[in-house]
Amino acid sequence: MADRDRDRDRLHPHQIQVHPHQQPHRYDGGAKALLPRNGPSTGQVLAIITLLPIGGSLLGLAGITLVGSLIGLAVATPLFVIFSPILVPAAILIAGAVAAFLTSGAFGLTGLSSLSWVFNSFRQATGQEPFDYAKRRVQEGTMYVGEKTKQVGETIKSKAQEGEGGAGVHATTGAGAGGRT
Repeated sequence: MADRDRDRDRLHPHQIQVHPHQQPHRYDGGAKALLPRNGPSTGQVLAIITLLPIGGSLLGLAGITLVGSLIGLAVATPLFVIFSPILVPAAILIAGAVAAFLTSGAFGLTGLSSLSWVFNSFRQATGQEPFDYAKRRVQEGTMYVGEKTKQVGETIKSKAQEGEGGAGVHATTGAGAGGRT
């Protein structure tokens, strides 16, 4: 028989022989092919045993909540219709109050962030803390006012000496007080 197959291959080498018992592999497993061959592990079995009652009880609670909500809506609908002249303005008032509160908070946060931005930009522009800058400016202003006071005092002293001949001038001048820093 093998000799006959060889002779046939020699006569027609361009033909492909297909044997019926060598069919292409196809999917025959169904859902069983998706499951592991060994079976589920102990951890998987415990997880299923644990999660089934929890999931079932949560599903039951969801159903009870839905039924309670529907009953509450059926009872409350006539009350909403009867009291709508009161409830609608009250709802508008409450919505306005909430909007005002949120707007106030937004404006407050915007103001604080603006002040923070100005503070940081001022610090970056001067290269130092604004309070140190302000302190230095106050000290410079104090020194300037002290020098001006001393100059004015000396001017008054010189004019007083010229006009009165110098009597009693020392007690009225403030030349020493303004010169300190």
